[in-house]
Amino acid sequence: MEGSAALEGADSSNRTLESAVVRFAGDSGDGMQLTGSQFTLATALAGNDLATFADFPAEIRAPAGTTFGVSAFQINFGAREILTSGDALDVLVAMNPAALKVNLADIKDGGLVIVDLGAFNDKTLRKAGCETDPLEDGSLAAFRVLKLDVSRLTLEAVKDLGVSKKESLRCRNMWALGLLYWMFGRKRQATVEWFERKFAARPEIATANIAALNAGHAFGETAELPAEIASLVVPPAAIAPGLYRNVTGSETLAWGLVAGAQFAGLDLAFCSYPITPASQVLHVLAKLKDYGVLTFQAEDEIAAICAAIGASYAGSLGVTSSSGPGIALKTEALGLAVAAELPLVVINSQRAGPSTGMPTKTEQSDLYQAVFGRNADSPLVVLAARSPADCFEVAIEAVRLAVTYMTPVMVLSDGYIANASEPWRIPDVDTMPRFPVRFETEAAGFAPFRRDPDTLARPWAVPGTPGLAHRVGGLERAEDSGAVSYDAANHQRMTDLRAAKIAGIANDLPEQAVELGASSGRLAVVGWGSTYGPINRAVSNLRARGLEVSHVHLRHLSPLPRNLGELLGGFDRVLVPEMNQGQLLTLLRSVYLLPAEGLHKVTGKPFKIAEIEQAILERLETA
Repeated sequence: MEGSAALEGADSSNRTLESAVVRFAGDSGDGMQLTGSQFTLATALAGNDLATFADFPAEIRAPAGTTFGVSAFQINFGAREILTSGDALDVLVAMNPAALKVNLADIKDGGLVIVDLGAFNDKTLRKAGCETDPLEDGSLAAFRVLKLDVSRLTLEAVKDLGVSKKESLRCRNMWALGLLYWMFGRKRQATVEWFERKFAARPEIATANIAALNAGHAFGETAELPAEIASLVVPPAAIAPGLYRNVTGSETLAWGLVAGAQFAGLDLAFCSYPITPASQVLHVLAKLKDYGVLTFQAEDEIAAICAAIGASYAGSLGVTSSSGPGIALKTEALGLAVAAELPLVVINSQRAGPSTGMPTKTEQSDLYQAVFGRNADSPLVVLAARSPADCFEVAIEAVRLAVTYMTPVMVLSDGYIANASEPWRIPDVDTMPRFPVRFETEAAGFAPFRRDPDTLARPWAVPGTPGLAHRVGGLERAEDSGAVSYDAANHQRMTDLRAAKIAGIANDLPEQAVELGASSGRLAVVGWGSTYGPINRAVSNLRARGLEVSHVHLRHLSPLPRNLGELLGGFDRVLVPEMNQGQLLTLLRSVYLLPAEGLHKVTGKPFKIAEIEQAILERLETA
C-alpha cells in the first residue's frame, strides 16, 4: 500500500524506496507548514509524484508545547502514482514532546523518529502531558530513533550572523529540513532562492535560515550516521510529459471558476466572508482582477450570498464560498436563487462537526445540507471534487451547469482537498469547450419565466435592456409572466417545473463509469469527494490479489447520473465509505432501494487505505 514500501537495495548506505511517507510535526509556531511546503517543492522538482496533508491546530495560538497546539505536515511521495497522503509514517520529525506524543501512533514499525533533544525537558514534558520521558521509557522501542540536539546545532550554525537567540531558534525547522534533504537526496537551491525572495527586506533572516538548512545537510553528510539511517533514494515517477505545477484545491477551485466564467463570456463576482477552510479561495481570486474578477469581502455570510445573487441578476457570474456553518446562514438566500432561477455557484469547503465543530479538521458531513438543506422543495445541482487537481474541472462544470440551466450549483470540497497539494498537469485551455451565455434581448413576446423546451431554463434578461423590465423576487411567481401569484395550481406547476429542470440535467451528464474493476460483480465500493484516493488504492491493492471488487466514484450528486441505479444493481453488495455517519449511503438507499452498507469515519482525518481494505475483506469473506 502507499507509504508502506519495504526498503530495498543491497547497498546499506544508499537504500531505495518505492515510496515514503514523511511527517514534520511541532508547535504551531515552529514553521511546520513552511517546512513541509519546501520539502514538497524540492520533491516535485526531483520528479516524484506526491500528495500532502496539512494538519493545523484548531486554536489560533494554543499554549506553546501543548498537544492542542501541534501542527503537522505530511507528504507521501514515490516512484509511482500517489493517490493519498499515506497511511503509516516512514519518518516522523518531532520538534517537541507534544508533537511526538500526538503522532506516535501513526509511525509504522521500524519507522524512523527524529527528535530535537533540546526541546525535551521537565517543563515541556509536563506541558505535553507526559508522565515519563518517551525517549527513555521504552515508548520508542519499535522504531529507529535519531536523537539530536537540533536547537543547539542550529544556534551554532547561525551564531555569527547577527540574529537574536529567539530568531536563531526559529531556524531549527530549516536545520531539520536540511537533514531530510540529505537523507532523501533533495536539492536545496529552490529553498535558498525562496528565502532570498521572501526576506529580501531582511537579508539577515534569509541568511540565517539558509545557514541552518546547509548545516543540517552537512551534518547528514559528515556525522557517520548508522547504516539504517543512511541516505534513501526514491526514484522519479513515470508521469506523462507536460508542464506541471504543485497546487492546492483552493487554488484550482479559484482558477476553475475564472476559466469557467471566461468560457461563458462573463465577468466573475466572488462575494465571500472569511471562514476556515474556505478563505483561501478568496485570497487567490483577489489577485486575479486582471481576468475580469471582482472580489467582495462582505460583512457577513448573508450579505455575501445576497451580493452574489445581485451580481448574477445584473449579468455577471455570482459566486459565493463558505464552510458548513456559513452555508447554514446562506440557506434562505440560496432558496431565493432557486426561486428566482438565477445562476449561482456556491463553494462549500466542508469541515468537521456541527456548529463551530473542529474548524481545521476535514469531514464530508454537508451532503445532506447540500442536497436537502433548504426550506420547501428547492432542488439545485450538487457536485463534488475528488482531489486538488480535480477541483479545476469541477469548478468549470459548476459554471457550465449554472448558466445553462439558470440554477444555483453547490460544489463540495473539504478541508483536506482545500489544503492538500499534488502535481497538476496544466491543461491547454484553448482546446477546452466553451459555453457562451446568450442574454435575452428581444422584447417581442418576452416573459421572464417562459422556458427553453430542452433545458427548462428561463431567459436571462439583464436589467436595463429595453423592453425587458420584469419582476424577480422570493414570492411565488406566475408561470411565464413572473407576477406574484398565490394560485394553488400555479404553485404546483412551478414547483414541478423547478424539480423537472434539475432532474433533466441528468440527461446532460456523462453516464457513470467504473473507476476500477468490472461493471458488475461481488462488491462495488462507492465513494464521493476526497475518499477517492484511499478507495482507489485499496481496491487496486485487493484486485492485484485476485479479489472481485470494483470502485465507483461520484462527481454528480444531484441529480445523480442517469445510469447509476442500473450500474449499482449489477453488484451483489455495495459499500459506501464516507467521512460522515452515512449521508451518501442514505441517499443511495432512498433513491434506488439498495441494501448498501456504510463505512463511517469522523476523526477529522482522511481514511487510511488499510481501513478500507479491511472493510472490503470483511464483506467479501461474509458474502
